[in-house]
Amino acid sequence: MALDSSTDMSLSRRAMKAELLDAETELKLAYAWRDERDEAALHRLINAYMRLAISMASKFKRYGAPMNDLIQEAGLGLMKAADKFDPDRGVRFSTYAVWWIKASIQDYVMRNWSMVRTGSTSSQKSLFFNMRRVQARLEREAAAAGEALDRHEMHKMIATEIGVPLHDVEMMEGRLSGSDYSLNATQSVDEEGREWIDALEDESAQAAELVEDTHDNAQLREWLLIAMNALNERERFIVRERKLREDARTLESLGDELGLSKERVRQLEAAAFTKMRKSLEAQSREVQHFLV
Repeated sequence: MALDSSTDMSLSRRAMKAELLDAETELKLAYAWRDERDEAALHRLINAYMRLAISMASKFKRYGAPMNDLIQEAGLGLMKAADKFDPDRGVRFSTYAVWWIKASIQDYVMRNWSMVRTGSTSSQKSLFFNMRRVQARLEREAAAAGEALDRHEMHKMIATEIGVPLHDVEMMEGRLSGSDYSLNATQSVDEEGREWIDALEDESAQAAELVEDTHDNAQLREWLLIAMNALNERERFIVRERKLREDARTLESLGDELGLSKERVRQLEAAAFTKMRKSLEAQSREVQHFLV
């Protein structure tokens, strides 16, 4: 549930007034939650470090997301950290929680940056949050040295600086430089103009294709019926039970019912398929001869 601005301010004020935990108390609370699922200990641990979550959330305001939403995501990251924290590792909870809080906020920002998913790999995340900063620094350094970098050289330097593949840099450049447009927007200023969605190719089957498919399916059913009628009663039974049921029966169960071994049922099934294949091939040749 989204927080309104007044709730956001109230939460921030409460967080700033929360207790500061020393290492011993923090460890005791972490053990109480991990070993005894003590909700009071969890609540105290979360409240103590909510100021950390809010502080980290404020660093992402420049991406245009509402501050209250960022705080909520930071809080979710903090709770995930508390749930997964292992006090036996000898690491302070605050150090461990930073990673989870940051990851939660970054995922939220990337999900809401565009209707088109920007990316979720570590490479794409690094680019999304660092590309513009690195690019600005490289441009300043090039200008100070009296150099001019073309687009490809800049992309290569960014890829090397951040440690990501070049094609990821090129992809992210396109995503960050563009913006989303509604397919219901008109192609001209005229209100009667055609919408962009009307220009998309209809990938659904056309009338001619539907007629052809219906005819082909009917023809195939007729051929299969003729092929099945060429089998004896026992062969038809085996084919129906093995191939035409939603829950196909096993060779062993059919053998038990027919008083045959599993291997004999398999042989009869193979013989039936051979007969059907020959029947279908003969009918296909007749149709081809007629068309020629």
